[in-house]
Amino acid sequence: MARVVITGGAGFLGSLLARRLLAGPVALGGAEPAGIGELILADLAEPAVTGDRVRAVVGPLEDVLGELGEVDAIFHLAGVVSGAAEADFDLGMRTNLDGTRALLEYARALPVPPVLVFSSSLAVFGSDPAIGPVGVVDDDTLPRPQSSYGIQKFIGEQLVADYTRKGFVRGRSVRLMTVSVRPGKPNAAASSFLSGIVREPLAGERAVCPVPPDTPVALSSPGRTLDGILRAAAVDDATWGSRTAMNLPALTTTPRDMAAALDRVTGTRAGKLIDWAVDPAITDIVSTWPAEFRTPRAHRLGLRPERSFDDIVRAYLGSSPG
Repeated sequence: MARVVITGGAGFLGSLLARRLLAGPVALGGAEPAGIGELILADLAEPAVTGDRVRAVVGPLEDVLGELGEVDAIFHLAGVVSGAAEADFDLGMRTNLDGTRALLEYARALPVPPVLVFSSSLAVFGSDPAIGPVGVVDDDTLPRPQSSYGIQKFIGEQLVADYTRKGFVRGRSVRLMTVSVRPGKPNAAASSFLSGIVREPLAGERAVCPVPPDTPVALSSPGRTLDGILRAAAVDDATWGSRTAMNLPALTTTPRDMAAALDRVTGTRAGKLIDWAVDPAITDIVSTWPAEFRTPRAHRLGLRPERSFDDIVRAYLGSSPG
């Protein structure tokens, strides 16, 4: 029976991952699938997922590492999101960089190197003003982050790669696309509106799209994002291959097309509840992110994007209560 820790275990993705792991069995690092003996959820808040195999560890990550004990695998999802990291440089550095380094040092001290999945971001890519638009991103595209968040995630990738090279962990960094549709309240991510323009109209509430309606964006559904995280943890080291971070598959769309899909799937005019009001600060961040990805490495692991945003809306409707 495996012992596993999820940092950010009280968050949306952390909670989904926790439920998937508890449903088991789970493959880790090429071993045969097995059940979870203990799942440790570390976060600043109490997790929503509970049970006799779940242990909550609440507090700043660097303060609670001593409470985690020995584990077989670590899913490092905790972090300050893009907009918040840009607004508060010190908070982003302390959480996204210093917290990741502290976690890696904890893992280094374990008697057996654990499988460690680090959730990076498409924000490691950006349009360098001196070079121009990034264009289509493939597995060998050089990251050029244009935000503090992107820089912090890229440094995290390199730390995971070096700790893996030294044999301290069995690291796998995956670059997540923007996840849509997230339930609940908006967060401080620059991309939060990409859930809000679906979630709020479906609840009969107005939503604001702060970027031009034809801005191309790269999205992934919650389910396909979890598939990528779990597949990274499941494979053996040889199958994982390069220590370089892997781009997860993406669906390319625009806010205008998302609104049209919302109306098609629901048979309503819910898209009329979207207010198109450009926010230059948000646009400046989102417009530097790439929107088109070619991901043969992920495809070789059996990972695929959603076929259309219509399917993402249907999946959200199917998972929403009521």
